[in-house]
Amino acid sequence: MTVSVKSIADELIFFDVKFEDKDVPDKLVELCTLHRLKEDDMVNEWMAFGTTRNLPLTVGNLSLLEHEVLNKKDIRSRQKLMKEKHCGTRDKNTIEDLIEVETEEENLLESYTTPAKGSQKRVLSTPENPHSKRISALSRSPHIFSPASFSPSATPSQKYSTRGNRGEVVTSYGEVHGTTWSGGSGRNASVGLLTSQDESLTKMYKFMFQKLLDIRDVVSSKIEELGESLKNNFHIDEFTSVSFPAQETVTVLGQIGCDSNGKLNSKSVILEGDREHSSGLHVPVDLTELKDYSLFPGQVVIMEGTNSTGRKFVPTKLYEGVPLPFHEPSEIFEDCPPQMVLTACGPFTTSDSITYDALKDLVDVINRDRPDVCILLGPFLDAKNEQIENLQLTVTFEDVFKCCLKMIVEGTRPSGSHLVFVPSIRDVHHYPVYPQPPFTCYEPSKEDKQRVHFVSDPCTLTVNSVVFGFTSTDLLFHMGAEEISSSSAGAPDRFSRILKHILTQRSYYPLYPPSEEMNIDYEGLYSFASMPVTPDIFIIPSELRYFIKDISGCICINPGRLTKGLVGGDPGPRWRFDFNLSLGKPYNLEKFPLLFNGLKAYKSPFLWNDFLLPSGPQALSLPQAPPPKPPRLHLDERSKSPVKEVEGGALRPLLSPSDNGISAQEREERILAHAGSLLSLHVDLGPSILDDVLEIMDKV
Repeated sequence: MTVSVKSIADELIFFDVKFEDKDVPDKLVELCTLHRLKEDDMVNEWMAFGTTRNLPLTVGNLSLLEHEVLNKKDIRSRQKLMKEKHCGTRDKNTIEDLIEVETEEENLLESYTTPAKGSQKRVLSTPENPHSKRISALSRSPHIFSPASFSPSATPSQKYSTRGNRGEVVTSYGEVHGTTWSGGSGRNASVGLLTSQDESLTKMYKFMFQKLLDIRDVVSSKIEELGESLKNNFHIDEFTSVSFPAQETVTVLGQIGCDSNGKLNSKSVILEGDREHSSGLHVPVDLTELKDYSLFPGQVVIMEGTNSTGRKFVPTKLYEGVPLPFHEPSEIFEDCPPQMVLTACGPFTTSDSITYDALKDLVDVINRDRPDVCILLGPFLDAKNEQIENLQLTVTFEDVFKCCLKMIVEGTRPSGSHLVFVPSIRDVHHYPVYPQPPFTCYEPSKEDKQRVHFVSDPCTLTVNSVVFGFTSTDLLFHMGAEEISSSSAGAPDRFSRILKHILTQRSYYPLYPPSEEMNIDYEGLYSFASMPVTPDIFIIPSELRYFIKDISGCICINPGRLTKGLVGGDPGPRWRFDFNLSLGKPYNLEKFPLLFNGLKAYKSPFLWNDFLLPSGPQALSLPQAPPPKPPRLHLDERSKSPVKEVEGGALRPLLSPSDNGISAQEREERILAHAGSLLSLHVDLGPSILDDVLEIMDKV
C-alpha cells in the first residue's frame, strides 16, 4: 500500500484543515505506513481526535494521537486475531498439521543463519520420507491425549524404571505380623469433614483482600486465645506488660519474633506482647538463664522472669502450649471390620518427564490391595517439573490435570476405594494461596461421585470416627529452618520438637512470618487452618526423611514423596494403615510393640526395658509411666454442629457426640477386649535424598 504526501494534502484540503508545520504531511504518511491505514482513514482518525480535544494539527499532536488511539487499536486487533486463530476444537490431525507447519518455519529460519561449528542439531541429509520427531512420537502413542502426549519429549525416566527397591518395607508401627494388608473396597468406610467453625473450606473464597490492620487483628486474636488456654492450664493469676520494669519475677504473655529479617538465633529473639496487657509492644529476650528451650517465630509462649530496665526481658522459666483434646466419637461402630487407609504424596511423576509412571504403579497397587480410603496429596502437576518450568507442554496445565485425575478415578474404579484429593501450593494449575480451596475443575461421573472427595489444604477428616489431620505443605522443612533450641542430653529430637509445636500451637501453619514460598491469607488461616481437635493420625509429608512418631498420643507420619527427582519407590512412599475403627481413637497405644528398621522396642516400661538389636540387647532408660494424654473433647461444647460428613459431594451435620448410654467402665472394658488389633501401620517407601538434613541443621 503506497501513500503519497499529495493524497494526504488533498484529504486535508477537503476538510479545510490548515497547518503551519511543514513536517505534518510526512508524519501522516509515516503513521499510515506503520498502522496500515489509507489516506482517508488517517485523516478521519485525526478529525475525530482533534475535533474532540480542540487541538491544532501539529507533529506533537499527531504523536499524541498515535500513542492514545492508534497503538491501542493495533493491540485490540492483534488480540482479536489471536482469539480467532485459536478458536474451535482440534483433533489429532489438526494438531499434527500445526506441528508440521511449526517445523517448516523452524527449518526456514535456520536456512538464513550460519550454524556454529559443532552446534548442528539436525541431520543435514534428506530422508526419503521426512517426518517431524514430534509427529512421529504422537503417531506412535495409542493415547493421543494421555498426559504423556502433552509433552514433546515424554519418555519414561530411566532411573525410575531401573530402581532396585520395589516393594521394600522400611518401617512399620504396631503389631504387623500376621496382618492381611487388604481392604474392604470402601464398603464400610464413612468419610467426613471435621471442623470447629460453622463452615468448612469447600469452595473458592476471596483471598488476599486484607489490610495490614486485619492481619494484626488475626495475630492478636491468636495470642489472646492461646494465652487464655495456657493461663487456665498452668493456673496463672495474671500477666504483666512485657515492657514493664520489674526487679521481681513477673509473668508475661507474647509471641516469639526476630528483631531482623534474617534467621532467628539466640541473640535476635524478641517477645511481642498481646494488646490487652502489653498494647502490642515488644521487648528483646535474653535466653542465657534458660537451659532448655525450643523457639520459632510465631510461637505463643508464657515466660517468667525479670525486666529490670524495661528494655530486656530475662526469662527463667518457659511455659509452652498444650494440645487440644482428642475427638470423642458420637457413635461406636460395633460391627465395623478393620479399615485400610492408603496415602501417597506427590509429585506423581519424575522431575524430568510427565509420563506419570509412578502414578500408574500406584493405581495398580490400589486395585490390588483395594483399600477402603486413599488419601492423595499434591502436587499433581508440580510447578518444579523441568518440562513445566521450561514451558514444553503442548496443552494447558488444566487439561493435563484433568487427564491425571481421570486416570486415577477411572483406573481405580474396580477397587471401589474412597479417593480423597488434597491440593498443594506447588500445583501449577491451582490457586497458590494458603489455606488452599479444593479442586473444582474436574467433575466426576455419576458412578464415581459417591467415592471421590475434593478437600482443602489443610484438612481434618474422620474415617469412621478416627480423625486424620493433614497438610501437603512442607511445614517440617519450613519450621526446621527457623527453629532454635538448647537442650540437655536425652531431649527430644528436632522432628519431635517441631511436631509438638504444631500440635500445641493448634494450627496447621503456626510459623509467622511464613516461608517466602508461601502466600498466606491470614483471615482464611484463622478460619480454616486451625485444628478443631488433636488428630488421631497426623500426616505431614516433607522432603525430609520419612518417620512415624507418637507425639502426646497423636501418631505423626511423614510419608515423604511418591517420587524424588528422577527416582521413586514402588510406586513411591506408600503408607498403609490397618486399624479397628469400632473403638474410635486407638486407646492405650503405649502398650503395643513398635517395630522400626529392625529395632524392636516396647513402648510400655511394664512390658520391656531394652532394645532388641541384631547384635544383642542394649539398655534403655524409660519413664516409670507413660506420658499423660490430653483429655478427650466433647465437640458440642465448642460448636453446635462441628462435624460435617462428605457424601456425594454434599455436606451434612453429624449427630452431636454422646456416650450412647455406655458408662466409662463399660467402654474401657470394650476397648481392652479389642486392644489386640487397634492400630498397625505398614510403610512402603522409596529412598530419601535428604536423610541427614536435620543433623546438619543441628550442627549449624
